[in-house]
Formats: sequence, structure tokens, C-alpha cells
Amino acid sequence: MAGRWMNLGQYNAHGVPGADALGAGIENMVTGIHSSPDTDRGITARLRYLTHSAAGYTAMERAGITVTPRTLFAWLAEERTPSPANRARLDTAYWDLRRHNIAADLKRRLGSRGGTRIEIDPVDQTSVDRRHRRDLSVRRLTVRPHHWHTAVDAWLTHDHETLDTIWDEIIHTLGSDYDTYTHISSLGWNA
Repeated sequence: MAGRWMNLGQYNAHGVPGADALGAGIENMVTGIHSSPDTDRGITARLRYLTHSAAGYTAMERAGITVTPRTLFAWLAEERTPSPANRARLDTAYWDLRRHNIAADLKRRLGSRGGTRIEIDPVDQTSVDRRHRRDLSVRRLTVRPHHWHTAVDAWLTHDHETLDTIWDEIIHTLGSDYDTYTHISSLGWNA
């Protein structure tokens, strides 16, 4: 990570590392079931999604769901209800599988037409004494498809180091004040 904000907050500036904002932005693109995992409808929807493919069963294993086939069939037939712990695990497995299933679509959407234009809002300096403020502006730039593909893969595997590297590569296109944007207040795009 570039270093201009190594002491972020020393003068009351507020922001997050750009890599974190990038990962959160990708995460916000993930949509899915709105029903709570604590409702019958939410449980049924998650079970149907998870039991539709072998990848769903793998996601349930990763989430720690270790029930017998008989119990799973009883859940699917709505004869039995999963325990609160298993409902939470089903929700974890559902979102894990959902992320894996939409990763290719995210890459396609973000990389289409030569990349997606992003808007970077600099750190929030409203609480910084006027004499310590920096002259920062909102920056807009297009992130190329290869950066999006790598960022989505890093987000999917929770690889923060690679997200940080990608963020550094993205902000280097800003020119000489690139490291002013290692920490930002927000990041947005429309894809």
C-alpha cells in the first residue's frame, strides 16, 4: 500500500483503505434471497438453492452442516426445522454459493465495454483543522477488465493482499497524487 496516509486520523481525517472499499463495492453487487433464514420461507429457499447442485452440497460442508441425508430430506419436506445454529450455517452456505455462482457475471459486467468507470471520494476531512487539510477532489477513472477480473477473484477468496495490490495499480493511473487516494471515504460505480 502506498504511504501518504500512514497516520490517517492523526488530524481527525476519516476513511477506509481503498482495497476495503473495492471489496465492499463488489460485495454490494451480490443479491439474493431477501427472506430471513429464521423464517420457513427463508429456510426453504436456501435449501432449494443449496440442494440444486453438487456445489451447493460442497458449500454446506464448508459451512459446517453435517446432518444425515434423512435429516436433510426432512428439512426439504418441511417435516423438521433446522436448529438455530444450522439455520445460520445454511445462510452462510447460501451466500458462499451465491458469491461463487455470480463471480463470472460480475467479471463480465464490470469488464464490459473496456471496463467500468468508478468515482473515488477522498478521505473525509470535515473534522480536520483547516490548516491541516489537503486540497482533495473527487476522482473518476475507468478500471480496465483485467483489474476487475483479478479484483473479483481476490474478493471471492478473501485475498486482501491482492485487492490491495489491485487498488495500488488502479490509483497509479491518477498520476503524481495517486497515494492521496490509498484511503478514501467512499467508492462507487454503476455496472
